Amino acid sequence: MQNPVAKVAVVGSGISGSVCAATLARNGISVTLFDSARGPGGRMSQRREISEDGRELLFDHGAPYFTVTNPDVLSVVTEWESRGLVAEWKSNFGSFDCFTNKFVNTEHQERESKKYVGVPGMNSICKALCHEPGVDSKFNMGIGKFEWLEHENLWSLIGLDGQHLGHFKGVVASDKNIALPRFTAITGQPPPLDLSLAPELVKLHDIPIYPCFALMLAFNEPLSLVPAKGLSFTNSKVLSRAQCESSKPGRSSTSERWVLHSTTEYAKDVIAQSGLEKPSKETLSKVGNEMLQEFLSTGLSIPQPFFMKAHRWGSAFPAASIAKEEKCVWSEKKKLAICGDFCLSPNVEGAILSGLAAASKLKGLISTL
Repeated sequence: MQNPVAKVAVVGSGISGSVCAATLARNGISVTLFDSARGPGGRMSQRREISEDGRELLFDHGAPYFTVTNPDVLSVVTEWESRGLVAEWKSNFGSFDCFTNKFVNTEHQERESKKYVGVPGMNSICKALCHEPGVDSKFNMGIGKFEWLEHENLWSLIGLDGQHLGHFKGVVASDKNIALPRFTAITGQPPPLDLSLAPELVKLHDIPIYPCFALMLAFNEPLSLVPAKGLSFTNSKVLSRAQCESSKPGRSSTSERWVLHSTTEYAKDVIAQSGLEKPSKETLSKVGNEMLQEFLSTGLSIPQPFFMKAHRWGSAFPAASIAKEEKCVWSEKKKLAICGDFCLSPNVEGAILSGLAAASKLKGLISTL
């Protein structure tokens, strides 16, 4: 790697921010990555839970897998595969009609679109990228303010606790909420990024989102009457999909673990009643019971789980793309890039492409940074 010649801050350690940070570092740019969470991953996080009897349970409670069609992304994923960070999930996939209580199109996956998962968890990719040489990752550190210093032509980042986090010649942000009122609704604090700092940021003014609840379940016995390990649901007001975590490559099979995802409509109804604030234990318990009952009502002799926990993804899924041509929002004057799946397409592949595009913008200015 070249000697670092510039300091860039990347805010957000989901797949888009992680890809951007690692790409910049490989091109000689010194990167500091900030994330308010305990570890990397974003929607590619892996949840670790402990059951009442002390068993460790791991769940990919966000993105269950991803597919690849773009050759640039395929090149990146092939490299990850060679490093043992990803593997193909070869299993049966299908759809269940909750009106007829019957499976449709359940067969072994055709190889038209490989389904990739991180190994041993979806967050393994982001973990590796966030710890590449040249990337200094700082977790449990949320950003309270992005301040542009006009005379120095630098960015100053301030933490949520008021701590000065440093000056940077360029900034990449992969959180769509950083400039939106939604940030205030969730945290009670003003958005960290002022949209008036750059005219390009007007695209961030209003990004519609889809909320979703995830329910993590663990069973002592395999669900033998479920012929598929990945399911989509039709004619259900509550469930949209389900996947068997323990069937993925590199996972423990000491218990059968499933993750259910709710429909958008169901999540919106719950949020309309409970608000955008962090959901209470009572709300999550109610959601968990309703999602489980919908799963049990399939008539597939599904036993009661020994572990159950719900999680809310309040604003994780974008309902629109704001930069399909550019693949990221870019202010050349301010050396500011905004990247994420909300820029290009609402999936992991779109997030990777957007992160690569943001890195490319800053790489192109390496001589001036």
